[in-house]
Amino acid sequence: MGQKVGEVYDYPEDRGKMCPSSFHSLIPWIMVMQSGGDYPFFKDDGNSVTLGCPDYKHQVVYRVSREIVDD
Repeated sequence: MGQKVGEVYDYPEDRGKMCPSSFHSLIPWIMVMQSGGDYPFFKDDGNSVTLGCPDYKHQVVYRVSREIVDD
């Protein structure tokens, strides 16, 4: 998909810009964060997690993080 180091994707606006397999593996973690949850292995006070792409031939590592946005 031509992803490059340092690219940033915003959910849900940019979901069509990333590899469908990667998005499929990231969505459970995105949903946990979106609902306010976290796990003990999350970093940054429970606001980020590092995950890998399921494609072992074209490995991409993602950092999924949340930030509070004021309306």
